[in-house]
Amino acid sequence: MKYTNNHVEDVNIAYIGGGSRGWAWTFMTDLALEDSLSGTIRLYDIDRNAAAANEVIGNSIKELDGAVGKWNYVVADSAKDALTGADFVVISILPGTFDEMEVDVHMPERLGIYQSVGDTAGPGGMIRALRTLPVFMEYAKEIEKYCPDAWVINYTNPMSLCVKAMYHAFPGIKAFGCCHEVFGTEKVLAQILGMKLGLPDIDRHEIEVNVMGINHFTWFDYASYKGIDLFPVYREYIDEHFDEGLDERDTNWANSCFACRHRVKMDLFNRYGLIAAAGDRHLAEFMPGDMYLKDPETVKSWDFELTSVRWRKEDLKERLEKSKRLVRGDEKIKLEPTGEEGILLIRALCGLTRVISNVNIPNTGLYIPNLPKDAVVEINAVFGRDSIRPVFAGAMPDNVRELIMPHIDNHERILKASMNRDENLVIEAFMHDPLVKGANPSGEDVAGLVRDMMRATL
Repeated sequence: MKYTNNHVEDVNIAYIGGGSRGWAWTFMTDLALEDSLSGTIRLYDIDRNAAAANEVIGNSIKELDGAVGKWNYVVADSAKDALTGADFVVISILPGTFDEMEVDVHMPERLGIYQSVGDTAGPGGMIRALRTLPVFMEYAKEIEKYCPDAWVINYTNPMSLCVKAMYHAFPGIKAFGCCHEVFGTEKVLAQILGMKLGLPDIDRHEIEVNVMGINHFTWFDYASYKGIDLFPVYREYIDEHFDEGLDERDTNWANSCFACRHRVKMDLFNRYGLIAAAGDRHLAEFMPGDMYLKDPETVKSWDFELTSVRWRKEDLKERLEKSKRLVRGDEKIKLEPTGEEGILLIRALCGLTRVISNVNIPNTGLYIPNLPKDAVVEINAVFGRDSIRPVFAGAMPDNVRELIMPHIDNHERILKASMNRDENLVIEAFMHDPLVKGANPSGEDVAGLVRDMMRATL
């Protein structure tokens, strides 16, 4: 990399999963809007044609009006070609296909186990991890070989386990997980505060929070806006509006299956006293299965939705068609800020700014002192020149820690099961999962489900 006049040139980024029809376009958009960075993006994907399409799309973006970040996109024919000499590695992959994810999400329904996402916790998250972790450990070893000093940014779920696997394979790796769920809860607080103060345009970045927990089951024990303690404000809003929740009509996903009215997180606040900082679809999967995900009617009563894999398949068809239009030039990428922070974090790691943001990293420094050192936790960190300095989050309240520990224990079980192909450990993990336990299946039925899911997807 070359530094000249508050600009960094010749940045080399390896994009693993560079044929993405979603995150890649988000990443390209944010890069085009950042004028202090430029360089080369090496796109590697097991689907080379998809990477080649993104090469065309990426190189067309820099010609658009408003594209101030100038990047060259090239297809890499191997992970080695992508990684060699990289300054940053971005990993955003789909482990397997949507046919396999259909098994993850929907096969457990035969035992009354419903999942609203199926990529992080519950049976779906665990089986997905068994497909994903060997791939991540292999990439970690190749990073150690070809670019050991690179910063590695993971967007793939299950986030915690992917990061955990990379550090297991290469303890010296400089990897972290990047997730936007915290941002959504900051926006919820900004929206509620704005209504209270008559200020509709409060920026979520002005909301100060202390982040603690694990990915998609993250919590705030502190939230402030210009000296205002937001906990009483949040509590008052919930007391007055719990039945209707919070209207999301102003968001760009308001009419999609991702929408919710935040009533799950409001209920968790009433029960546990902390602000749950993820979308309701994710939060529900970490709780006992007889609470928010007992059946589709219960889900509907809490004002969120089950994201079917059929919907994901239809959405993929639309994105494949969009990719063709973008390659032909019939459609252009809209250069609008996406709200993601990946590029901002890269800018900080290059030394051009200093940023505090949430990050998923091993708890080696006991940043949450009453969680295990080998757990991957989500906390705040200070990003600066070639450094991530975790912020001490403090101890989890005992009642919330009790909710988190079964999942941390299962992370360890699933990592070991992945390495040893140990079906019995997977069965044990299922039996300890709160979502499964809430459905109260027999041990024999759980064992049968595990065997069928593994045979269908691995």
